[in-house]
Amino acid sequence: MTASFADCANAIRALSMDAVEAANSGHPGMPMGMADVATVLFQRYLKFDPADPAWPDRDRFVLSAGHGSMLLYSLLHLTGYARPTLEDIKNFRQIGSPCAGHPENFELAGVECTTGPLGQGLAMAVGMAIAERHLNAVFGDDLVNHKTWVIAGDGCLMEGINHEAIGIAGHLKLNRLIVLWDDNKITIDGAVSLSSVEDIPARYRATGWHVVECDGHDEADIVRALDEAVASDKPVLVKCRTVIGRGAPNKQGTSKVHGSPLGKDEVAAARAALGWNHPAFEIPQDIRDAWLAAGARGAAPHAAWAERLAAHPDRLGWERRGDVQPNLLEPHVQSLLANPQKVATRKASELALEAVNAILDETIGGSADLTGSNNTLTKGLQRLDADNYGGRYLNYGIREFGMAAAMNGMALHGGVIPYGGTFLVFADYARAAIRLSALQHARVVYVMTHDSIGLGEDGPTHQPVEHLMSLRVIPNLDVWRPCDVVETAEAWEAALAKTDGPALIALSRQNLPQLRTEAAENRSARGAYALLEAEAPRKVVLYATGSEVEIAVAVREALEAQGIGADVVSVPCFERFDAQDASYKRDILPTDALKVSIEAGTTFGWERYTGNDGLRFGVDSFGASGPYLKLYEHFGLTADAIVPQILAKLNGEQA
Repeated sequence: MTASFADCANAIRALSMDAVEAANSGHPGMPMGMADVATVLFQRYLKFDPADPAWPDRDRFVLSAGHGSMLLYSLLHLTGYARPTLEDIKNFRQIGSPCAGHPENFELAGVECTTGPLGQGLAMAVGMAIAERHLNAVFGDDLVNHKTWVIAGDGCLMEGINHEAIGIAGHLKLNRLIVLWDDNKITIDGAVSLSSVEDIPARYRATGWHVVECDGHDEADIVRALDEAVASDKPVLVKCRTVIGRGAPNKQGTSKVHGSPLGKDEVAAARAALGWNHPAFEIPQDIRDAWLAAGARGAAPHAAWAERLAAHPDRLGWERRGDVQPNLLEPHVQSLLANPQKVATRKASELALEAVNAILDETIGGSADLTGSNNTLTKGLQRLDADNYGGRYLNYGIREFGMAAAMNGMALHGGVIPYGGTFLVFADYARAAIRLSALQHARVVYVMTHDSIGLGEDGPTHQPVEHLMSLRVIPNLDVWRPCDVVETAEAWEAALAKTDGPALIALSRQNLPQLRTEAAENRSARGAYALLEAEAPRKVVLYATGSEVEIAVAVREALEAQGIGADVVSVPCFERFDAQDASYKRDILPTDALKVSIEAGTTFGWERYTGNDGLRFGVDSFGASGPYLKLYEHFGLTADAIVPQILAKLNGEQA
């Protein structure tokens, strides 16, 4: 017996409602509503091979509406991926099952990116489509010729990041990006009309997209729409008119199927309405065979691609993409040691990038409309735009969130290493995407300049005082704040070598002296190290980052002049230091000295190193407008202001 299209789609519906029911938690409505569209996509259009989920030329499928995760888990299981197994699906949303509440790229092969925060999946798909077009320009159709497909819901299209993302995609004419909009007119609160009267197709058309509509429950109409989408020379939005919870006779079309199980009685009623006369989690063999046949479609094109790769003249170049050699910037560092420079660390970053971009073809830079301030464009880099996908520099426009999410997509696509710049204070605009960089182990480098009150006259709106610490609390994010040209190069070297997560490099606007003058290994890679050791008997250890290391050096000189020994410890990266062994940390954090921190930001968090009995100098208020040197005086971040307080503390006086 041959399984029908309806049988195949209903298998998705059944697995989805059964898994949510078993977990007593989840979102059955979207998988049931989009089952027909997904069946057409996976059985006829999507290029993939379950036997090799990492095949580089596969189509990328992004479930931006990540709350409907059972749609994706059902599709992966039915088409023959090794996991999720049926047992995994039975344990949906349980500890130990890779079928997490929202799709996690590190849990299951076949999940391209972590989704759930609405809109970010679509925005990451834009980055994937950028990476595909760039690599196609470099290696040609033989190695790179695939599409990026997205299923997105009303929430994905409402979120502000959607506006940023589709603007980038339309400008770049990413015609191999196709978004399938689950137009079910329902959100958690109820009808979309409760909160929106927006003409979404008009908005997409206005940003350079092609829009097509279809009945999301009519197989032939879905095929017609996808054929039109594939033929377009623009990115495409397919408006799929659907009924949320399709098949649940008493709850479909309502918010009752959005975020909670159907309930035992409604599951039984849905089985009857769908003609699905099978026990929970049971898929009849003919339906399973039909789905496995759909999954097997990718074997032949995959094999043909492997043959083309073997014969490709730049096969070795393809295979080494993403490999960063250790000591990548050693020649650059040696040149700095030979010819010291006093420059802002944003300029030091540009100098490092000049070396990096000349060595690594896979870096793709960019800035959120602050190229001249972030110093992210180096000599020889062409702009990546609709006329030149082979370029390596993107003008993202004033779209910090969209830029960060797109970089996540580029990194997860593979074959490129993205970096992008903005002011550190605007990390707040990008924070949700930075968090996802860390969560899904994306190799992204954030270049954040104007890192303190040192930016001066722009004032408190632009002076990041809480940002460093707020970013340091994100797991798996390395936050770097180098003190000079050498540390900046070392930070870049360490950031590029990290393959399992992002890095953020915070850089100064003002010029800083070169404090590192000795040849050595990458000392910054340990996160903290003794830049200067005490000459007199040590009584104080001064910890500082970035522009304040220079101040710590001046404080040390004043203390040493009075016979008080002081170490200066540069702390370019908390995360790297915290990962060191106990012995190393004991050397850096001695128990027999007064510990003092100096950083032009909140003092909150420094007590982990200074202890409650130490001193912490910083800015525990918003900044102010004025020349930066005057601001440092105003906030007491000078040697003249700090030294008396240290002396008072050493003498047992109230500091």
